[in-house]
Amino acid sequence: MTSYKPHYACFKCHKTFKRRLFKDIKKGESGFEAKCPQCAELMADMGLDFESPKKDDLKKWEHIKSLYSVGITFHSCGCSGPGYIPNSKEKLIEYFEDIKETYFKNLDFWRNRIEPSTKKEKEKDSNKNWFELSRVSSNYKKEVVKNQEGIDYWLERVRNIEAKISQVK
Repeated sequence: MTSYKPHYACFKCHKTFKRRLFKDIKKGESGFEAKCPQCAELMADMGLDFESPKKDDLKKWEHIKSLYSVGITFHSCGCSGPGYIPNSKEKLIEYFEDIKETYFKNLDFWRNRIEPSTKKEKEKDSNKNWFELSRVSSNYKKEVVKNQEGIDYWLERVRNIEAKISQVK
């Protein structure tokens, strides 16, 4: 029995509903589309910790819609909440800019790293830089992660965050 139900939002009607989990209804199956009972549009799965704005607060509804469009929702286990959720368009852009800055710092690591050429250098690199290496390759202990792999990984992350920033603007 589940008492902690996910929240779904309809951005057209500005309504929210709690729904039982599909696996609680049909054992062994998961997932289903939630449709708004008023307009029959698909509803957004906003997560367990979502609190909807008032129906007539159009600015907040637009902000919630922009959060959802860039993948920010209120999913968590309920223990510590969904984490930081920016409360305005400006804060959301600032949040993404901070993430982008972190990505550039990671990119600098890969641009400045000296690739190991011997087994001893590889072992030293693996012990010293395991965190950065493991973010790019789960197989970093067995093979040398090339700098270009790290650069490509972080450039893709930068492109993704820039796409989200332009989507919000």
